[in-house]
Amino acid sequence: MNFSDRLSVYPFLKVASKIAEEKNLKVYIVGGFVRDLILMREKFEMDFLVVGDGISYASLLSKELGINKLNIFKTYGTAHFTIGGYDLEFVGARKESYHNDSRNPAITPGSFEDDIKRRDFTINTLAVSVNKDNFGELIDIFNGIEDIHLKVIRTPVDPNITLNDDPLRIMRAFRFASVLGFSVDESIMIVSKALRERLKIISRERITDEFLKILSSPQPSIGIKLLFYSGVLEIIFPEIANLSGVEQRNDFHHKDVFLHTCQVVDNISKFTDNVWLRFAALVHDIAKPQTKRFVEGTGWTFHGHEEIGARLMKGLFVKYKLPSSKLEYVEKLVRLHLRPIALAKEEVTDSAIRRLIVSAGLDLEDLITLCRADITSKNPDKVSKYLDNYERVMKKVWEVEEKDKLRSFQSPVRGEIIMEVFKLKPSKLVGEIKSDIENAILDGRIKNNYEDAFEYLLSIKEKHLGKN
Repeated sequence: MNFSDRLSVYPFLKVASKIAEEKNLKVYIVGGFVRDLILMREKFEMDFLVVGDGISYASLLSKELGINKLNIFKTYGTAHFTIGGYDLEFVGARKESYHNDSRNPAITPGSFEDDIKRRDFTINTLAVSVNKDNFGELIDIFNGIEDIHLKVIRTPVDPNITLNDDPLRIMRAFRFASVLGFSVDESIMIVSKALRERLKIISRERITDEFLKILSSPQPSIGIKLLFYSGVLEIIFPEIANLSGVEQRNDFHHKDVFLHTCQVVDNISKFTDNVWLRFAALVHDIAKPQTKRFVEGTGWTFHGHEEIGARLMKGLFVKYKLPSSKLEYVEKLVRLHLRPIALAKEEVTDSAIRRLIVSAGLDLEDLITLCRADITSKNPDKVSKYLDNYERVMKKVWEVEEKDKLRSFQSPVRGEIIMEVFKLKPSKLVGEIKSDIENAILDGRIKNNYEDAFEYLLSIKEKHLGKN
């Protein structure tokens, strides 16, 4: 198989080939770019394998191409530069040996075969020659092409070696499966279960990064379920693993919350690439295990799980090294995820709608997307009924929002005006008066504008001054 025609669209590769010829070096494009070339997926990173000094070769190539900024990482023996929107990384062929207490290998120079053998999965062992005499020729030592056609993730050597050397490869296997829609070879599943404790030598940041990549994939449940069935989820995110399990009493059963959560995440992923909205879907029922109760005649209940779940978020964000800037957003969505559904089950009032809009604020659309995704059932009639009720409520939401402009709501009469009218200093009473005005607007007793709010303020002056 030869890719010379498809590689000809990259002018810098002609220069790369020329320098390889001049310096009598064997140079190859390896890994993900080649894999995605075969899968017809666009990729903007190219990894170059140089049988020799990768850094020196990168320096010569960057100079020839007029690149001003070459990044050299001597510790890792790599170099990197960007050209035409493509990230190019260069490394010399090497052997690696690992110690049990670290994922950082001892590195020595090696052959092309040594370097290919050290790679994680067969689909990433493919190489394409940049050399003049066989430019574009595919080299496939470990049957990576076959595994791409079979849609399977497999290691090039014994998975005990590959995964033990770098335990993060366990998560990478599941991430590739989730991103590409591939299956994972049974041997990887068996070894992953046996070696899952080895993930504790990996930094939390790197584990979280891989997990978020799984969550960002087209069908995240593929990777999440692989993590669960291999037992890895218990190590890296036990709060999600603990959602699994179904109990039955007196003909009452509740659906497996873990499987429900996987479906919700997949549902929402059809409509958004926002990984934090997907994360909110992942954790929306996280407090169900600790709020589960059986009530005779009623069945299973999970009262308050949305509030308790929201309170758990701060601890999770710290524990898993998640960005604090996203905490408030996820907390809000977890806390409010039952509100729209509850409104769909009852005669909805404008007041209830207004309070939902104000609580959700600028995240109203995301909350609605989450709530739609949360409607799961094996009974299509039941789903259809819920969605019909839900659409009725949402129609009302948009009508009220359009009419009352509540998305960034706060009292039109600010605290300074209240203090001036009431002759007050900053105090709790000022906040109570402001809340009184806001509630009057939300209840529909006055309109959301300054004139009506100020008139209402004057009407409640005596009531509040009596408290002072």
